Amino acid sequence: MDMTTAAAFSRYADLPSLVGLMEGDEKHFEAAHSTLDVIWTLYDRILRVSPETADAPDRDRFLLSKGHGPAAYYAVLAAKGFLDVSTLRGWGAYDSPLGFHPDRTLALGVEISSGSLGHGLPLALGSALGLRAQGIRRDDGTRPRVVVLVGDGELQEGSNHEAIAAAARLGADNLTAVVVDNRSATPPWPGGVGTRFEVEGWEVRSARGRHHDAVHRALTEPHPGRPLAVVVTTPSQS
Repeated sequence: MDMTTAAAFSRYADLPSLVGLMEGDEKHFEAAHSTLDVIWTLYDRILRVSPETADAPDRDRFLLSKGHGPAAYYAVLAAKGFLDVSTLRGWGAYDSPLGFHPDRTLALGVEISSGSLGHGLPLALGSALGLRAQGIRRDDGTRPRVVVLVGDGELQEGSNHEAIAAAARLGADNLTAVVVDNRSATPPWPGGVGTRFEVEGWEVRSARGRHHDAVHRALTEPHPGRPLAVVVTTPSQS
């Protein structure tokens, strides 16, 4: 990687330029920008993972279930040094590691191949339980966490209902679900997106996407014994 180039695009203010390198309608402009702030906050201030530790057993895991709009995800990965900035220009090309849906076998830092909605949350729960079963901890005694980003619309998938119902009963407190609520679907339950998690025993919080400090607080305050769901409203609603 050209470290000079990477260092030149390492700030939050650089993200629109990085997204702009990925030309074409396939980048799902609205889907990408609805996730930009929360993904940045996660990688900049919360997740304990880097290009050097991308394969370490005790790394934090981020799973992008909302994989049909990965431009923001790729931009943040490039800003943080996981991807060479130059690869963004050729995204979606035949020989590019960056597809219109992320592929975990081609891009450093990508934990799951996604795009078919409804799989990310169940996979995240399995990962969280697997880490717990293996007893993996860092030198400071903390356990790695698993964070999955889902869209509000995909919560209607049956696989997600099953994962939501199981997670709190299994005490998966190293699991966090970030729900990007852009009102793209009417949830089939009263009280809004958070209620679906709350009735199953999750800790539920909310934050506005552009308010990075609020997102940080929601994602980092303790929630012992219970998985965490953070409902993030999109920039257009913030």
